[in-house]
Amino acid sequence: MSDFKSEYSTVNSKPTSEEVAYHSRRKSRISALFTVIFSGFALLSDGYQSGVISFVNLVLTKLHPTEYTSEISARISNALFVGMIIGQLGFGLVCDRIGRKVGMMSTTALVIIGAILSAVSYGAGGSVSGLFWMLTICRGILGVGVGGEYPCSSVSASESADEVRPNNRGCLFVMVTAFVIDFGYVLSALVPIILLAIFHENLEAIWRIALGLGAIPPLSVFYFRMKMNNSARYESDGIKRNVPYILIFKRYWPRILTTAGLWFFYDFISYPSGVFSSTILSKAVPDDSLMKITSWNLLLYSFYLPGVVGGAIFSDKIGRKRTMAIGFALQGIVGIAIGVAYKPLIENAFPLFVVLYGIYLAFGEFGPGDCIGLISAESYPTAVRGTAYGISAAIGKVGASVGTAAFKPIVDAFGGPNTTNGQRSPFIIGCCLALLGAILTWFFVPNLSKDCLEEEDEAFKEYLAQNGYDVRNIGAPNRTKTAISHDSA
Repeated sequence: MSDFKSEYSTVNSKPTSEEVAYHSRRKSRISALFTVIFSGFALLSDGYQSGVISFVNLVLTKLHPTEYTSEISARISNALFVGMIIGQLGFGLVCDRIGRKVGMMSTTALVIIGAILSAVSYGAGGSVSGLFWMLTICRGILGVGVGGEYPCSSVSASESADEVRPNNRGCLFVMVTAFVIDFGYVLSALVPIILLAIFHENLEAIWRIALGLGAIPPLSVFYFRMKMNNSARYESDGIKRNVPYILIFKRYWPRILTTAGLWFFYDFISYPSGVFSSTILSKAVPDDSLMKITSWNLLLYSFYLPGVVGGAIFSDKIGRKRTMAIGFALQGIVGIAIGVAYKPLIENAFPLFVVLYGIYLAFGEFGPGDCIGLISAESYPTAVRGTAYGISAAIGKVGASVGTAAFKPIVDAFGGPNTTNGQRSPFIIGCCLALLGAILTWFFVPNLSKDCLEEEDEAFKEYLAQNGYDVRNIGAPNRTKTAISHDSA
């Protein structure tokens, strides 16, 4: 009987402190994984909305051949980038001062509103000019939301990924951010093909539906984001009051200059290559139908995915710095090959041209496309990670905006869109910037360890304390700070 009581009491005894700690860590990791997944998923809209405008530009040119000038095309394309710059700067501050969750909920709502309004754009009295202006404004609203997703979602994903798989944080971060964005690009080429097959020549309906479908990704995660929590690292090391911006600037301005400058180069190359890919292909094969050009565009965008997956793997294997430098360098080499051999490729081997163009884009994703966001998230302390990430990304979008606005003037300066030199010029300019980016990455980007988030937070606290700042302002009020466990990671 005594043995039975002993066994019974053992089975029904209260869990030990070790068991409680284990289950607490397990629950925290599941929550962190949940946060990682739903932080990044809405970034699908960034890739989709940035890519689908290439198709919309083609359609609007066919519908309004005289009214839809190159200036209006650039204005509508740039509206997204201008909005993104505002969103990245503004929501970078919001996600640091108020919280990651509040920032993500706000940006999700803006993306939904902007996508729907873009799809129903209309000019007063049927005015074509009014239509273009409304589309410009709505794309700007959309851009604010999409831009805000960068600091809010990416920073939250990087911090939560550190809780889930610190040894593979780079790969996990890239797969829920850069891969999702690039998959959005692929969808932006696939959706028009499906719509063309369904609606045929009803181009008015096609471009509106294509833009409106961009509201689906943020709508699908809105509920789940309501259930999310701020990352444990943000709750432990964030600063919501008395932020020492002067001290922060003194310590981190060289890093911001590096991450922002390299992001500028990457976006200057990549965004015009994506936005105007349909235009480039249509000039290369002017007699092909809209369906054929869009199909070639789908093949082109598909090269993004192996590039981003390869970079995700190598970012943890050989490090962020080496992966980024190699990607930049290889993109530059392929760009030179396309630029030099452009005419024979177009005239005699167009499929090979598309493949080389795709490889050119893939290496951009392998290196800077994967690593610039990762480096920007890991180079700064938790307290200002969103702000610094937002500034870096915003300067990148300045590069995208400048590159997009300069695309047609550059082509014109080299002889115009109907000349070989004009058509090859984007690749020549792009390869030069890519090679410069490789050099700058190699000499100015630091090697980051798997513990860099924790190390930077500790170094930042020590720096603030040495300069007279009250470090009791760090962390959520009335919250017991706990170390983030990396056991069994």
